[in-house]
Amino acid sequence: MVLFYLCAGLYVVGMLFILLYSLAQGHLLFHFLRVPKKGEEILRVVPSTWPTVTVQLPIFNELYVVERLIDAVAILNYPRELLEIQVLDDSTDQTAALLLLKLAEYPELKWTYLHRIDRTGFKAGALKAGLSVAHGEFVAIFDADFVPDPDFLYQTIPFFASPQVGMVQSRWTHLNRSYSLLTELQAFALDAHFFIEQLGRNRQGAFINFNGTGGIWRKSCILDAGNWHDDTLTEDLDLSYRAQRKGWKFVYRPEIHSPAELPPIMSAIKSQQFRWTKGGAACAVKHVGQVLSESHPLRVKFHSLAHLLNTIVFVFIFTSSMCSIGLWWAEEQGMIPGSWLAASGVFMLGFVCVAGVYLVSYLSSERLTWGSLLGVAWRLPLFLSVSMGLSLHNTLAVLEGITGKKSPFVRTPKFNLEGGATSLQANAYRLRSLPMSTWLEGGMGLLFGVLVVLGIVFGNFLFLPFHGLLALGYGLVFISSLRTR
Repeated sequence: MVLFYLCAGLYVVGMLFILLYSLAQGHLLFHFLRVPKKGEEILRVVPSTWPTVTVQLPIFNELYVVERLIDAVAILNYPRELLEIQVLDDSTDQTAALLLLKLAEYPELKWTYLHRIDRTGFKAGALKAGLSVAHGEFVAIFDADFVPDPDFLYQTIPFFASPQVGMVQSRWTHLNRSYSLLTELQAFALDAHFFIEQLGRNRQGAFINFNGTGGIWRKSCILDAGNWHDDTLTEDLDLSYRAQRKGWKFVYRPEIHSPAELPPIMSAIKSQQFRWTKGGAACAVKHVGQVLSESHPLRVKFHSLAHLLNTIVFVFIFTSSMCSIGLWWAEEQGMIPGSWLAASGVFMLGFVCVAGVYLVSYLSSERLTWGSLLGVAWRLPLFLSVSMGLSLHNTLAVLEGITGKKSPFVRTPKFNLEGGATSLQANAYRLRSLPMSTWLEGGMGLLFGVLVVLGIVFGNFLFLPFHGLLALGYGLVFISSLRTR
């Protein structure tokens, strides 16, 4: 009986947290849909004299995409005398030699090549080292898998008309959205972040985050906020909160696009997810208490909590899924009162909010047709199931972030597969072994698959949709990990 109440209590706590987070998402959706009132427009003024700009390109072992990046940056449409391009190269493979050959193709540009050997501070350390010798009043940052728009600087700099604006973030678009099912699902998820979350927060003056790339900073804002720190794996989120807590304003512009490559295989997705999730949890430890204790408006505190604690959702998904096994058995034994089952219906509100976010996000980038409705109809449940299937992996990342466990910055490997110039089998950055967590994911998929079968056999349908999504998600994550080993 004690075990039953423990399972029930943990399950309810987990589902309540997920519900509250979902309601925060619903509130962002409301502000996304709300028509801005007069006077809320962001000031945009084309400067009479264009400022100096430093473009930073942090690079580490990027054999397959670095030439594409240099070619794109070389055609940035901006006065050459005002443009400085820093190549911040920490590479330990042939990328360094490849870079030098590529830079030699554009002798008319002002390249600054900085090569570090020890990688102190990882990406944050490279950006900080570059900033110490940067001449630009503004600093634009692009990761190696991005292909910046030639007019990016002319599009973003006018939004710095107010001296309070410290950063302008563009919307990521996707070079290889249609490459595979995994890239389709990632695009589906990221579009919701860049349409609903970023715009929903920005429209109500809540804190948003620099996304690590595809954005441009006022150099004085970075320095005033304390420069880049390397004590979390998400230096972008950390600096964003330090700057906005000091009063700097951020601007998000969804109409300015920054095309980028999505990780095409599960091992690369997991690498990225682990870094984002662990870093997000570490930033929560670092900033939540300070945000709550400072004199910010209630809406800013509320959405900061939802933003900083969003990685904790994976912990509660995992906890709730495990507790649901005990509750399924309790239901089979007739131990769960009917009133409890009726009250649990409130958790469906969270699903409605989440479904609304992804529905509106998808339809914002697609024409409203029967085809687009069918597209979101299969993408939403599949995305939810894969997110659940990653909950074990991401829970481990959250625990490391909360406890302060140190680990290196593991970059997301880039592949450039969509053009057909390279193959996955020949890729030097492809993982060749599987961690123990992958085998556990396979076991979880089998466990919840058995529970689905038992639920059908015994006519116990209480957790059938939940267990079905978990079985599908863990199974897809496990199989995808095996295929790209």
